[in-house]
Amino acid sequence: MREVINSCRLCAGQCSLRLTLGDDGRVVSIRGNHENPVTRGYACIKGLTLHEAHASPDRLLHPVKRMDDGTFSKIPMAQALDEIAGRLRSIVDRHGPDAVAGFRGTMNYTNLLANALLPEFIRALGSRSFFSTMTIDQSAKWITAGRLGAWAGGRTPMRDCDVLMIVGTNPLVSLSTFNFALQNPMKALKEARARGMKLIVIDPRVTETAKFADLHLRPLPGEDAALLAGLLHVILARGWYDADFCERFADGLDRLSDAVAPFAPHAIAARCGVAAAEIEAAAQLFAAPSAVGQKRGTAGSGTAPNMGPHSNLAEHLLECINVVCGRYPRAGDPVANPGVVAPRFPRSEQVVAPGRSWETGWKDEQGFGVIFSERMSATLPDAIRSRSSGRVAALIVDGGNPVNAMPGSDCAAAFAELELLVSIDPFVNETGRLAHYILPPLMMFERHDLGGPDFEPHVQQQPYAQYVEPVLEPPQGSELIDDWQVFWELANRLDLTLQLNGKPVARDPVPDAPGLIAQAIAGSSVHFETIRQAQGGGLFDVEPMLVQTGDGTARFAIAPDDVVAELAELADEQVGPDPARPFRFSVRRMREVQNTQYHALPTIHQRVPANPVWMHPGDLAMLGLTDGETVRVDSRHGEIEAALAADPTMRRGVVAMSHGWGGGIGANVNRLTDRIEGRDPINAMPVLTGFAVGVSRPIAKVQE
Repeated sequence: MREVINSCRLCAGQCSLRLTLGDDGRVVSIRGNHENPVTRGYACIKGLTLHEAHASPDRLLHPVKRMDDGTFSKIPMAQALDEIAGRLRSIVDRHGPDAVAGFRGTMNYTNLLANALLPEFIRALGSRSFFSTMTIDQSAKWITAGRLGAWAGGRTPMRDCDVLMIVGTNPLVSLSTFNFALQNPMKALKEARARGMKLIVIDPRVTETAKFADLHLRPLPGEDAALLAGLLHVILARGWYDADFCERFADGLDRLSDAVAPFAPHAIAARCGVAAAEIEAAAQLFAAPSAVGQKRGTAGSGTAPNMGPHSNLAEHLLECINVVCGRYPRAGDPVANPGVVAPRFPRSEQVVAPGRSWETGWKDEQGFGVIFSERMSATLPDAIRSRSSGRVAALIVDGGNPVNAMPGSDCAAAFAELELLVSIDPFVNETGRLAHYILPPLMMFERHDLGGPDFEPHVQQQPYAQYVEPVLEPPQGSELIDDWQVFWELANRLDLTLQLNGKPVARDPVPDAPGLIAQAIAGSSVHFETIRQAQGGGLFDVEPMLVQTGDGTARFAIAPDDVVAELAELADEQVGPDPARPFRFSVRRMREVQNTQYHALPTIHQRVPANPVWMHPGDLAMLGLTDGETVRVDSRHGEIEAALAADPTMRRGVVAMSHGWGGGIGANVNRLTDRIEGRDPINAMPVLTGFAVGVSRPIAKVQE
């Protein structure tokens, strides 16, 4: 046996791993890499079971084509690519380039070359139809940057914070909260707490992270916007804001103060399910100056406020708390990570002006614009069914399962109407079952990779990177393809030249992956060969950087007209219990799975065979239900069945389940949601949490 080093790329943390290989070249076991200076031996259960995905008997080892009778037949890769290219050419000729769409799934985000070349292929076709999971996940962050503005000086890293506030996220489990250390988060949190950092957690449940909080607020799901407006009310009314920062960099302070006036703690306490005194205490702990002056720290959020009612407003208000408190690095402060993979660029004490890209330029036939060159994913089924010039007739999905992930219950029927659906995935998922072609890619341990420059400023709070090379050979007799090569092969067949980092990708011969990675990060702060030679990843000796004095005149728009109008609507909302559905639904992450990925792996399936209905034991007793019993959960839009799990960390009156299940394993909670009702007018973001549900025994059992 021998050990090799690689990394997990299921999430942004990309933990370093040590793989033990047997004499047959297969992975026997995986453990965290204790020699890595950032992950320090940490790896979660998802990364520790990746070898089961590689060796799974369900893994596709050859391309398949769906036949007329609905069955799949093995087909040579070259033939599949020829046929796909021919069908794409025909669709573009008949419907125009916008009829061809791409969809970026979770596994595309953390694949450097595929992440770059999928949207580039769609652009090279002349299409504007690019979609991703972002616009059914946390696109409120994009909207907020577009209408509030952003800070060119970056963020204060967790290790330098005096106080940290996290809303609707559980980073010790989700590993995806950007104001939190993603690598070895438990150790990082304990170290921060030991040096005196205060932690505020806002979450209905006593989460794994909340157990470390100095102050834990437990609002009802769906009330994040009202609660954040209440926090702002207290901060502004008590004078706990940074007047100098606001004077220099923010417009609309008085207008914002007037807009949040109806959200005084005593006025919203019952609505939010949080005592007025707790709201006051949270505002004071986060914002009130300490004995030595203004505190350092940030407020950040996760999926809960971004998937709930008024999601864009909630995220805007959260960032307004950072703005009015001046919680950004200033001129002369050190930059935590000047960059390794990304080019070295100056950070400065100034605002990146609001852009509102969705209000300018092209819009789809439903009136929705684009954000960072992406269309709104919840509109995709309607675009497929359209019979106008805006119809999407072909879709290429890389590393995702939108049929499972989309809200509502009509996505599968819409996808079945596509003239061409291509799934690039090692397994036949719900989307793949409807596909005309499934192309199996190389998996993590079989390909070259590197964390990308786009994510580096958000997820690496130190100058760290890890380049990985293949440590496993593809299974004997298989015919697999690297995700990026699909787009390169199709582009060649369609006589298109792809661009990567501003330069053309060679069309002959097939480029090698390390060369493409070098091209993708050309101009990086650390030369590619230096990164490549750092086996196992490492911290790089980069020249220190300080935040520079800004020279711009842009200002944060903290109280634009649409935000003020939505605050008024929120204040006027009639909020009350639904007698027919007395519980609030809450989204919840599970440690063992990442969205729709790998639920059937043996270790994972043994630990969590399905996604349960978590409820407080007191609620079970009140309903006369028992732990483990199968129940019916119903909403205004649908119903599902799942087994109960008694959980004393739950808030009374709240039901929690995890998204991403279904297709024969667990229940798909999106059957409780709707793509249209309550969606946001900017990004079509549906309401996926914070709505009313009922819990009862299934009708058949009641009749028995």
